[in-house]
Amino acid sequence: MSTLAVIVITKNEEQNIDACLESVRWADEIIVVDGGSSDRTVELARSKGAKVFERKWDGYGAAKNFGLSQCTSEWVLWLDADERVTEPLGEEIRTVVRSNSSFNGYEFPRRSNFLGKWIRHCGWYPGYVLRLFRRASGRFTEQRVHERLVVEGSVGRLRNDLLHFTDPSLSHYFEKFNRYTTLAAEELASNDGRFRFSQVLIRPPWVFIRMYFLRAGFLDGFAGFVLCLLSSFYVFVKYAKLWEISLHSSRSFSNDRK
Repeated sequence: MSTLAVIVITKNEEQNIDACLESVRWADEIIVVDGGSSDRTVELARSKGAKVFERKWDGYGAAKNFGLSQCTSEWVLWLDADERVTEPLGEEIRTVVRSNSSFNGYEFPRRSNFLGKWIRHCGWYPGYVLRLFRRASGRFTEQRVHERLVVEGSVGRLRNDLLHFTDPSLSHYFEKFNRYTTLAAEELASNDGRFRFSQVLIRPPWVFIRMYFLRAGFLDGFAGFVLCLLSSFYVFVKYAKLWEISLHSSRSFSNDRK
């Protein structure tokens, strides 16, 4: 019978890791790759029976590929620490693993909780995510941020939701905000992305219009308004940081020519 491994990447996730791993306690193996936690994340993960690997942080994609290399099961499910597999979704996953499926991967809808409210619009739901795959057919890209899982072969869909407790508070949101916008700007710069004023003039308001009006974010109440506004600001800051990087690069180039 086929088996299932779960991969979770962590750093200071003691508030999340216990519930995350408890939601997949039925998996055959659980691999946690920790990027230098200073809290009880590692201790809690080991108490749940996970194999924990502590290693120097070198990016999300690289950490996930390392975790993948430690798996022995035919099927792999990857999760973020702030995600939970519901019982119905878990049963669907176990059915797939036991079956002689013609698919090499499966995606499922993700329902996200932002500031204590389930977001059902804004383009966030159903927000299908590719998370379950045959180990021999999948690999993670290695961008600095927003890495992707690439699966060779056909991909199916499951019905039940994966739960995502993304930002319980604004302070939590802004803790991630600075890190992610910096990584995104560096990724753009490394791919020869050139800053243009139009990027900060047009793209941020377009993100708000698309999420709040075209994707009915207004139906999610004030939490939806805050989410759409912050998403717009995220795009603004990402390109502002790209401008900052390009400014420093220009100064360095000028100094080198002197």
